[in-house]
Amino acid sequence: MDRQVDVVVVGGGSTGCGVVRDLARRGLDTVLVEKGNLTHGTTGRMHGLLHSGGRYAVSDRKSAKECIEENMVLRDIATHCVEETGGLFVKRPEDDEEYFQEKLEGCKACDIPVEVIDGEEARRREPYLARDVEKAIALPDGAVDPFRLCVSNAADAREHGARVETHAPVTDVLVEDGEVVGVEIEHETGPGKRVHREPGTTEEIRARHVVNATGAWAGNVGEMAGVDVEVRPSKGVMTVMNTRQVDTVINRCRPKGDADIIVPHETACILGTTDEEVDDPEDYPEEDWEVDLMIETLSELVPALEDARTLRSFWGVRPLYEPPGTGTEDPTDITRDYFLLDHGDRDDLPGMTTIVGGKLTTYRMMAESISDHVCETLDYEATCDTADAPLPGSESEARMAELMDEFGLRSPVARRSGQRLGSRADDVLDEYDPNPIVCNCESVTRAEVQDAIGDAGSDLNAVRLRTRASMGNCQGGFCTHRIAAELAEEYPEPVVRDAEDELYQERWKGQRHALWGEQLSQAMLNHMLHATTMNRDGDPANLDGEVDFGAFDAGADDGAADADGAGSAGTAATDGGRANDDAAADGDRANDDAATDGGR
Repeated sequence: MDRQVDVVVVGGGSTGCGVVRDLARRGLDTVLVEKGNLTHGTTGRMHGLLHSGGRYAVSDRKSAKECIEENMVLRDIATHCVEETGGLFVKRPEDDEEYFQEKLEGCKACDIPVEVIDGEEARRREPYLARDVEKAIALPDGAVDPFRLCVSNAADAREHGARVETHAPVTDVLVEDGEVVGVEIEHETGPGKRVHREPGTTEEIRARHVVNATGAWAGNVGEMAGVDVEVRPSKGVMTVMNTRQVDTVINRCRPKGDADIIVPHETACILGTTDEEVDDPEDYPEEDWEVDLMIETLSELVPALEDARTLRSFWGVRPLYEPPGTGTEDPTDITRDYFLLDHGDRDDLPGMTTIVGGKLTTYRMMAESISDHVCETLDYEATCDTADAPLPGSESEARMAELMDEFGLRSPVARRSGQRLGSRADDVLDEYDPNPIVCNCESVTRAEVQDAIGDAGSDLNAVRLRTRASMGNCQGGFCTHRIAAELAEEYPEPVVRDAEDELYQERWKGQRHALWGEQLSQAMLNHMLHATTMNRDGDPANLDGEVDFGAFDAGADDGAADADGAGSAGTAATDGGRANDDAAADGDRANDDAATDGGR
């Protein structure tokens, strides 16, 4: 037995991070375990919408009311994670007027502030809207950075005594005498992994209570404990465009359907989404037609999207849940409300509670609900203060204004650094002088990268989530080596190279669905930079014989002609740009790996 704690929270998405923060602030000894990075699952694969509740005002008013309530809370406690873009539900000529009125009345019934504007005013606010948009409902949608939000919750939890363990999948739920008494985790090995125990070892964490906050994977954890959790995973695609074609969240005002929202986020726009039930949250098809659907359908709202460059696409899986016996066939009809499952009451298995359903916007409310339940179960009295206590980085709006002046944050680079870091900006930016830009596309400086490395270690994908470095137009082509170089003083060369490879591979996975036009040219440019200029496709030091540059040239021709991105572009990118003996002999194998890996 390694350690006894009060609570183990399984799952490092928005709900899990919210729960560990809430419990830690109440004084309970709490551990969070997550199998990958924070936001590894659904949270890291959403379109970044801070819901006003308008999307549910007709079909699910309970969820709509929860959304607008938590929308206002997050604007107060997470200012460095939220952009107040506003939102529009727009009506085209073919869209139903009766539904427009239902949406309007539903919003009013849910206390969502709304304003009806005509098409001319809508285009004044968003010039790229289609000329035939007739009118719109304006309401307080926003954009939220899920990575920054989760990291801030986890950081606050640690400041209050919690332990946060990433890259530590649960291998077993410990059940003794008909009661859950903890979990067994494995500390993973692999490139870029940062662990708190010896890599490859297992650890038992015994606890008075276990919270299953794994979302779409909740059924897997439930199975380890011998109980059924009837999650119905539903996949959705998101497509990232290279610029902000709009600065306001644009929704299509019509009943449920695919491809009906555009969310501006940082330097890009994210198009969404589909809603298709799948059997396995880890294994489902990611198809090119879904990406085409996003662009073709949403071009009806914003015609500029038709000729815009697509950066990448990614898929997420919603943790939908409905009580057994409901019998809903269409996943779009399943409520977006959340459910707390006490396995002591439901399954005669005390010691574990599962929370499923819900949305990122309501994560704090969900965390408060389950924390109240855990405290009641443990006969522990403490109140929740998470609706009032600012997250690290959001402590003072006035302090943000001071920082803008203090650091001369008039330039786009400095301003974006200040916005990302919030009230932590002075501590971080004072650390480095000079402080050059490491990632040009996202204006990420050395100080920010080093700050993230201090928290994430050599895991450069965790650094990426904290800073947005490599998430811009070049998708890491011009900056992965610079980011990796920031590891050089602390880590040995093999770790640095492996970390760079892992980061570059992750950037490639989302690009392969959009290899046409300018995006294909960008992919080939990135390949040439990494595979030839940096010699990453065949480093003579790693090969027994001479490099066959003739074979490489032939592969390059194949890559340019292959619509699926096979050949050299796929090989260099999916293998991190470093060849081995097998890759030298089989130039297309890496691309096949990328296709079967599904971009995850």
